Amino acid sequence: MARILVVDDEPGMRLSLSAFLENDGHEVQSAENVNAALDALRSFDVDVVVSDIIMPGASGVELLSKIQGLEKGIAVILLTGEPNVETASEAVRRGAFDYLAKPVTKSALINVVTRAGRAKAQHDLNNRLTEENLHYRNHLERLVETRTAELSAALKGTIGVITQTLETRDPYTAGHQRRVASLSRAIAQKLGLPETIIEGVEMASVVHDVGKIAVPAEILSKPSKLSAAEFDLIKEHSQVGYEILSQVTFPWPIADIIVQHHERLNGAGYPNGLRGDEIRVEARIIAVADVVEAMASHRPYRAALGTEAALQEISHQRALLFDGQVVDACLELFAEDGFELPLREARSL
Repeated sequence: MARILVVDDEPGMRLSLSAFLENDGHEVQSAENVNAALDALRSFDVDVVVSDIIMPGASGVELLSKIQGLEKGIAVILLTGEPNVETASEAVRRGAFDYLAKPVTKSALINVVTRAGRAKAQHDLNNRLTEENLHYRNHLERLVETRTAELSAALKGTIGVITQTLETRDPYTAGHQRRVASLSRAIAQKLGLPETIIEGVEMASVVHDVGKIAVPAEILSKPSKLSAAEFDLIKEHSQVGYEILSQVTFPWPIADIIVQHHERLNGAGYPNGLRGDEIRVEARIIAVADVVEAMASHRPYRAALGTEAALQEISHQRALLFDGQVVDACLELFAEDGFELPLREARSL
């Protein structure tokens, strides 16, 4: 049964309507005007309001408007002793559940109140289901965020182990991948790329040379110029890295980025001779960062050439070997933003 508020300035009408409804099993309260009705609504949880339209002071239509402002889904049935089509349509247009003409019969009143009570019950059910759905969705989102953070930490841990394994075989490039990752991330941020791509650039940078694990250590640390055959073996590291990491499921296209990081805009790179936009933007970023870090750092076969020489090199090869926008972003980082490559001892992303 419904909880009903009857509003009418005539005591006899209030008593009659209340009696009809109470005899039908409803819980009823009454009020003689709009102000009294609003007071009752503050203390009485109402499903349906049955209100006269024409009353001294504020009208039933004004009460309807105030009830709608409460946003409780209360169904309002309006009554009048001056029935006409215009009045009825105006009441419904303003949001009344229904309209009854006086004198009101018990059967007509019970019928419309029953329908209004069902509508209010459905409204409350919909609200409850919406709240439960929102709560459940928020709960799932928190679970996903937690799981994503756990997976991200696990992936970073795995990548860290791979990096350390490689660096134990090639002490001369210890920290190289992390330093490339630092510069690659800064370039990606400078370009205003989405955070997902920035993260992918960083993660791929940290393991971009993982394929060198298949290269003999004596070649990696050779203190003199490599022979053509030895250099061809070194060049295989991009493809080997792809084959290793393509077996791992990452939220970023790590393997595709790694296999392309030695490709060049004019097709002179390896292993597939890709050109221009055939090369992923992440790989184009790492290509620039890799060259800058390699030239700026010491190698077994030469002393460090320095950051200035490295920046001059990418500037000279801008739009030929390297993406022009990536080069410009890198140059701005050093010239305008005060960027510096991390110390070789840095061990974290």
